[in-house]
Amino acid sequence: MGRAFEYRKAAKMKRWGHMAKTFTRLGKQIAIAVKAGGPEPENNPSLRSIIAVCKRENMPKDNIERAIKNAMGKDQSDYKSTTYEGYGPHGVAVFVDTLTDNTTRTVADVRSIFNKFSGNLGTTGSLAFLFDHKCVFTFKKKEGLDMEELILDLIDYNVEDEFDEDTEEGTITIYGDPKSYSLIQNHLEECGFEDVGGEFTYVPNDLKEVTPEQRETIDKMVERLEEFDDVQNVYTNMKPEEEEE
Repeated sequence: MGRAFEYRKAAKMKRWGHMAKTFTRLGKQIAIAVKAGGPEPENNPSLRSIIAVCKRENMPKDNIERAIKNAMGKDQSDYKSTTYEGYGPHGVAVFVDTLTDNTTRTVADVRSIFNKFSGNLGTTGSLAFLFDHKCVFTFKKKEGLDMEELILDLIDYNVEDEFDEDTEEGTITIYGDPKSYSLIQNHLEECGFEDVGGEFTYVPNDLKEVTPEQRETIDKMVERLEEFDDVQNVYTNMKPEEEEE
């Protein structure tokens, strides 16, 4: 399995927060998609993709429909996507993805946690060299699928030749250039794949080894960051625990 998959798998196993937090995060993404492209999934590719992710996260149908309905309300706040980056304790790089209707509040919250853990919040782009920004698509594998043929086809859409298969879930995960998100999604749907769920992620290209004590401190920092409703995801370049020797 690829580096991106192993990192994402370890992060999922070590997920901070509860299911309600995940649903809140997805609800905001639904709101943005509905505001941008309307409430009908068949006419809104971004909404289709997010709904597929919601299903994969076992978000109830009623929650999805309620989030779409709420997004159509006149009083629904407009969310802005902002990423903060800096160094946490022990020199570990930290990316914080947020969706917020008040950037002043959000940056103050994020900075307070960095300061509490003796970290430093940097400027946008200052840590870009430590992470690869990717779009990630997961979809149901069709019977008799020739993955080599599919990947060769998808390379024209800036998809990497490395892919991951989850035999238990019966799904395939591919990685590509974030700028080609829409092209990749459209092509997968044209090929007849079902429940094509797409997301964006940051994958560290240089993992930093830490001691168990250092890991505990960094875990606490991430946990505190993810307590904020505005925070969508937190990424670090800390080496996943399951890879430690």
